[in-house]
Amino acid sequence: MIIFPAIDIKGGRAVRLLQGKFDKETVYNEDPCFVAKEFRQAGAGYLHIVDLDGADKGRPVNFEIVKKIAEETDMFIQVGGGIRNEERIEKHLSCGVNRVILGTVAAEDPEFVKEMVNKYKEKIAVGVDVRAGKVAVKAWKEVTDIDGMEFCERLRDMGVKTVIYTDTSKDGGLAGTNMEAYRELKKIEGLDIIAAGGIRYERELTALRGMVKGAILGKALYSDKLSLKRCLELVGSNVGMDGIEKEDINWKGH
Repeated sequence: MIIFPAIDIKGGRAVRLLQGKFDKETVYNEDPCFVAKEFRQAGAGYLHIVDLDGADKGRPVNFEIVKKIAEETDMFIQVGGGIRNEERIEKHLSCGVNRVILGTVAAEDPEFVKEMVNKYKEKIAVGVDVRAGKVAVKAWKEVTDIDGMEFCERLRDMGVKTVIYTDTSKDGGLAGTNMEAYRELKKIEGLDIIAAGGIRYERELTALRGMVKGAILGKALYSDKLSLKRCLELVGSNVGMDGIEKEDINWKGH
């Protein structure tokens, strides 16, 4: 299972929100690129980035920061937030991003997603953000009547390979993730699920190993509830750089 440490960017800074609420923000570092490099030094080979301003405004806002991270690290990077047309997809992939995450546009224009998947293959993932079982869009501010599980099946049928599934009620709460959802998602054959939202305990990672392709860690790392080095070792995906000692890092400062 792959561990994706997360960097959420808002106002050019690395932050975490509680349940996606923009008025419940904690700033952890002024320099997201510094945080990315620290994650890399700790042994992570994969990185999950969300342009929160982009998700809110419907267009990428922090692209230059994302580009800098891609240029200055050698990690596999997946990015979401306001990427809602092909021009933005191509712009991100051209700057060194490995995979783009489509969210709102996937719920609003499935045919567009199908077209993009046919063209860009596994470089396209879809973020399925769910509240009370229904898909949430536009930075989680609106909830549709689309059932989250059924939506994942439809995405699989459209050719989508990777889905990032988040129970928004769990996100940033440090109270554990929705394990039952991932037990259900495991039944959808041919779809790689990346778990996100509220992962807090090592035992959750151990359980998720048999259910999902990857797990995104956010607030639990920033709040020192989980050690990235320990988590990487636990799931066997420690992809450190040769010659660099992997050690626990204080993400909150230089």
